[in-house]
Amino acid sequence: MKYLILLIIQLYWFTKSKQRQPKCIFKKSCSRFVYEETLQNGFLKGLKAFNYRYKNCRSGFEIFRNPINNKIQALLPTNEIIVKEEIAERLINQFKK
Repeated sequence: MKYLILLIIQLYWFTKSKQRQPKCIFKKSCSRFVYEETLQNGFLKGLKAFNYRYKNCRSGFEIFRNPINNKIQALLPTNEIIVKEEIAERLINQFKK
C-alpha cells in the first residue's frame, strides 16, 4: 500500500500544471509532505499526514502577528498554531504588505 500512495503522488506531480500557482498554506506542499512521511515512516503515517493536511490546508486559516512575541504565525482550521517557518512565503509576503 505504501508504494501505491507514492505512485499516486508521483502521477499527480507528473500530470499537474506547472503554470498553476500553488494554493497550499504550508511551505512544504501537501503532496511533498505526505510523500516524505509515507516514504520514511510507512503507509499508516502517510495516511495520518494526508488526514492532517486535508483538515488544515484549506480556507479558514488566519495569519497574524503574535502580540506576545511579535512573530508571524498562522491559526489553522483545527485551531492549531504554526510558526512562520512552516507558512508558505507567498502568504507571508501578502501579510507584510
